[in-house]
Amino acid sequence: MMIYLDNAATTPMSKEALEAYQQVARHYYGNSSSLHDYGSASANLLQTCRSELSRMISGKAEGIYFTSGGSESNYLAIRSLLTGNEQKGKHIITTQTEHASIHTLCKTLEKEGYEVTWLPVDSNGIIAISQLKAALREDTCLVTIHHANSETGILQPLEAIGSLLKEKNILFHSDCVQTFGKIRIDVEKLHLTSLSISAHKIYGPKGVGALYIDPKVSWKSPYQGATHESGMRPGTVDVPGVASFVTAAQVLEPLMQDRREKYEMLRIFFLKQIHKAWLPITIEGENLKGLPHILGLRIAGVEGQHVMLECNRKGIAISTGSACQVGSQSPSRTMLATGKTVDQAHEFIRISFGIHTTINDLEVTLQALKEIIEERMKRSG
Repeated sequence: MMIYLDNAATTPMSKEALEAYQQVARHYYGNSSSLHDYGSASANLLQTCRSELSRMISGKAEGIYFTSGGSESNYLAIRSLLTGNEQKGKHIITTQTEHASIHTLCKTLEKEGYEVTWLPVDSNGIIAISQLKAALREDTCLVTIHHANSETGILQPLEAIGSLLKEKNILFHSDCVQTFGKIRIDVEKLHLTSLSISAHKIYGPKGVGALYIDPKVSWKSPYQGATHESGMRPGTVDVPGVASFVTAAQVLEPLMQDRREKYEMLRIFFLKQIHKAWLPITIEGENLKGLPHILGLRIAGVEGQHVMLECNRKGIAISTGSACQVGSQSPSRTMLATGKTVDQAHEFIRISFGIHTTINDLEVTLQALKEIIEERMKRSG
């Protein structure tokens, strides 16, 4: 049995989420847009799910739109807010460390005539509020900054960002895919116009996510003539998937603090063992506020790709960063943005704990990393 330490990429479905999917697929198979009783039953269940999800983020039920996942939610949020608020201007502010779905979209928007300011980050990947303030203009329409970095787990100061943007009446989107179900999210407290979340990061099904847009804000879907999800997107809503998603979230909600404490314990153990063994491993943002279950590491002089493949050979699943960028072979954008050289950025690996991770899993992983380092030293020596 392999040791799975890539939970920031995706998680196995929970027993409860699987059972919910099966039950709803069997009993609520009507199209939620159909006017007969089967359709009404599905629509009612969908509304219950909408209300429950909005409660978890302290939002309004009418602001929840179900999607195919975090990437589509990011795309829909940014596109629909820009199109619905063209009078505000064509200036966007973001960072170089966003998820690939936002980074790629902002590059596309630049070609379409929008001006994008790419905010710098410090050596840990955090933006400075003073630099954001200096970048704001009369024609700034939207700011999009993630809640937690998917490669390092480092948290951005969303509340301070939100307060500043609310004061200036600027739209604020945040990719909260990594934080939902791990830490409390309050859209009012963070002053968010919109956010994106996804089911498969919290032991729910793949292909299901949600977008929240403040109901007071105007938007216009990029899908002309779309009839589902209040005109936000086309396609029959996956009611079993949505029910499974919300069930997974309900299971996690009361356990957030306990899980956080467990991950902090695992993290402290892992870091102590690295220091104890004098391993040449750098931990990104080691002492900063972040998600304790995500560890961004670099082994001096060893390519991340090599470490990942060797770990896989030894029965351990880790990653070299965001799963949405795998195959590109390009160095980590987050590492480059934090001032690392191209070679250092290529060293990056990510280890992410989950509910099934044990101390023994980490001991086996540490031994594997030690062997990889020793093997590399022998070759270079």
